[in-house]
Amino acid sequence: MSVLQPLMTLLGQVERERDDLAQICQRAVQAQQTAASQAEQLLTYRREYEKRWAHRFRTDGRMELVNCYRGFMERLTQAVDQQRAAAAQAQAELDSARVALRDGELRVASVRKLIERRVAEAHAAAERREQKACDEFASRASWNQAAGLAGAA
Repeated sequence: MSVLQPLMTLLGQVERERDDLAQICQRAVQAQQTAASQAEQLLTYRREYEKRWAHRFRTDGRMELVNCYRGFMERLTQAVDQQRAAAAQAQAELDSARVALRDGELRVASVRKLIERRVAEAHAAAERREQKACDEFASRASWNQAAGLAGAA
């Protein structure tokens, strides 16, 4: 089975790589969920802020208050946009990690299949050798028997 040793070593390596890719994928899932959650929280806060100030403007619409509101809303909108971009980037990284993990799984499956084929080939070769030995033994036994009969006659 020394023929399989390099393949077993390769299998161990591709399994470790696949496991590393699985961890990267899990971290990407967490990062994507965190970024999306933060984007949603900012958006929710912006909506609530708009509602509160819409009510306040109905009762007190001084210009300095309106300017303050506009400035804060611009910064808040920028924060929402930046967080949405971060969430989109996290999603792209997650998609990439999933593709890499799938490729890693395929490599592991390919090496396992190759090992299975090599084991099957080794078994078939052993069966052929055994059959050949049995055939030779039967042939010699038959020849010896025929030689023994010829010598007795």
